[in-house]
Amino acid sequence: VNETKQLFSGTTACFELAREFLEGFGTKFDVVGGNHDLEGIDEFPTDAANLEAYLRILGKETPQFCHEVAEKTLIVGLGSTVFRGAQYTSHEVYVDKEQLEWFEKTVQEHPGSEGWQIFVFSHAPIIGSALRVLQECHVVNGCCWLNHCDGSSKRFIEIVRSNSAIKGWFSGHFHLSHDYEDSITFPGGNNRGSCVFAQTNVMTKRSSRDGRRQSRLVRGNAEGFEICTVDHMDGGKVRLDATVTYSDECFIGDMDDLTMVEGERDCSVLTFAHKHEAYNHDLWFSAYVPQEDDGCYIVEPDGTLNPTEDYAELEKVCWWHMKDGAVLGVHNGMIIEYDPSTLAPMGMVVSRDELQNRRVAVIDDEWGGSALVLHSDDSDDVTVVQPNEDGTYWRKVVRNKMHRMKEMRRVAAAKNWVKALKGEDATPNVLSSYGPYTTTAGQVMGISTRAINPKAKAKAEA
Repeated sequence: VNETKQLFSGTTACFELAREFLEGFGTKFDVVGGNHDLEGIDEFPTDAANLEAYLRILGKETPQFCHEVAEKTLIVGLGSTVFRGAQYTSHEVYVDKEQLEWFEKTVQEHPGSEGWQIFVFSHAPIIGSALRVLQECHVVNGCCWLNHCDGSSKRFIEIVRSNSAIKGWFSGHFHLSHDYEDSITFPGGNNRGSCVFAQTNVMTKRSSRDGRRQSRLVRGNAEGFEICTVDHMDGGKVRLDATVTYSDECFIGDMDDLTMVEGERDCSVLTFAHKHEAYNHDLWFSAYVPQEDDGCYIVEPDGTLNPTEDYAELEKVCWWHMKDGAVLGVHNGMIIEYDPSTLAPMGMVVSRDELQNRRVAVIDDEWGGSALVLHSDDSDDVTVVQPNEDGTYWRKVVRNKMHRMKEMRRVAAAKNWVKALKGEDATPNVLSSYGPYTTTAGQVMGISTRAINPKAKAKAEA
């Protein structure tokens, strides 16, 4: 139990506790670091110092690892290396350039054509995995995918698509159970190569977002491998979730309890999703992912897209392409941007409060492109939703946690100081003066994207 005011995640004590637990299994182990593993900001002044302690205490030489666990079978891990230095949210799981280059080289040196099988582990999933995500947490805050805010985020799925040796990719980060159909995604779909992607849950109740406590178990065999769930709420009971078979043929015998999903590579990977009574089909946790034939696609967006509808209503869904190639859509009362290649959700463009009673229009920008605008029936005011300088639209507004944490501690110190100065009965109202920032909010859902008239204050004073 952490009895101090300091953060426990990412500290020496935290790493020692993790090592003691893992050593208790009496076998070799390796780990991949995530966003919380470099969060020891009270103990370590830099990411480099925090990373050094993490590696040393857990017996690692580098954040990444590669082990041959059976003949021509590799397990490969990628670890996060940035927290304090994150450009935006500190909870983006970031793999540095050196690791990415090492990963690509490692995969290329073990081709599927020579019989190699590679299983990858990372804390966050990659763009294009199509795993269930939390729109109002990870998506809108820019910490959903591996290297979410960086241009290198697309490189991982490109490597998967071009290397059939990658058979499985396992990740966590979302604190969600395995009881959703999209907790495992199979080859095919939006071109996921020969890889099966699997979400991994958490073991403790306090860390679970849906109350379930589970771990993953992967069992290899002569024909392929099985993906299982270990249920910590049911005495460690093991449940078979998926069977993956390597085959040059597409014929499979009659199996009533299986649902077959064929890959796109001449049936080199055949996967079966095993049905079970715990499947949760609720969409509450799921972010909408556009599909080519979902009936929500606006083929030629031109002019007002919702002449009679209120897009702020939660059930409204549609999506479209801008002339610059960006993919935008309305879901859950917000405008969301999607990655053009994988259609994975990237982040929030327009907040729910700004969409209320507004019309959404795509207009000619008079220079060969298109512009996204918001307007109202009862006003002549128009808001132009400007793209970012890098060409994306989603709002990268969540600040680094280390800076926000220090600011909030100063506020708390100021409140205590006023009470010491004027007595415990004082009710101090502490305000913060900022440079370019106006809030300590750590969640996009508490921030409005409403356009602000810079002359409004002057008009009010006049």
